[in-house]
Amino acid sequence: MNESILIIEDDPVISHFVEMALKANHYEPLHESSGLEGIATFLRVRPALILLDLGLPDIDGIEALKEIRLASSDIPLLIVSARDKEEEKVKALDLGADDYITKPFGISELLARIRTALRHNNVDTTKNSFSYKGLLVDYEKRLVLCGGEVLHFTPIEYKILVLLISKQGKVLTHRYIQEEVWHYETQDDYQSLRVFVASIRKKLAEKSNEPFIVTEVGVGYRFLE
Repeated sequence: MNESILIIEDDPVISHFVEMALKANHYEPLHESSGLEGIATFLRVRPALILLDLGLPDIDGIEALKEIRLASSDIPLLIVSARDKEEEKVKALDLGADDYITKPFGISELLARIRTALRHNNVDTTKNSFSYKGLLVDYEKRLVLCGGEVLHFTPIEYKILVLLISKQGKVLTHRYIQEEVWHYETQDDYQSLRVFVASIRKKLAEKSNEPFIVTEVGVGYRFLE
C-alpha cells in the first residue's frame, strides 16, 4: 500500500505540483487548503507524513504544528514555507517539525527530504553500532572509529556525535542539542556548542574526507543522510 502524505497548503498551484510529483513517486497525496481542515484530516487518517505551509488562510501554520504535535510526536512533519527568516525556522524545528524547506524549492530536494524523514521514522533503535562511510560507532563500548582507527572523543563530544547520528538527516537546532546534551540553556549564544562541533569535525577530517556534519546557518546541525 502506498504511503499517504498529507499536504496542508492553500496555494493551488503549489499543491497541484506537489500532488503530481508524489503520485509519480508512488505516494498517496491528500490535500487540505486550511489549517483546521488539515488538522481534522490528520486526526482522521493519520498519514505517514505531513507537508505543512505556515501561511494558511485561517490559522497560522505554527498553531497547526502545535496542535498536530499535541496529538502525535512521531509522525514526520516537514514545513514547506516562503518564510525564510532564521527565527521562523528555529521556532518551527523547536516545536517539533522534522525539517524546513523554503519556497521556491526543487521537487528532487522535496522528495529527498521526504525519503529521509520516512526512513528516520523507521530507524531500528535496537542496534548496538552505527556504520556510515568509514565511520563506526560502537555504542556498547563507547568507541568511535574512522578509517579503521580509534578516535578519542571527550564525553561531551561523544554525546553530541551520537545525538546527531540518532537523528540522521534531520536538522537539530542549537537549542535542542544544548538541552539534550547539557539539560539546560546557557547564555553564551551557543559558542560552547560550536567549539565542540568544530572539534568533532576536526577529528573526523583527520581520518576521512567525508563532511559528516553539515551546518544549517543560524539554525543548527545535520548529520548527513
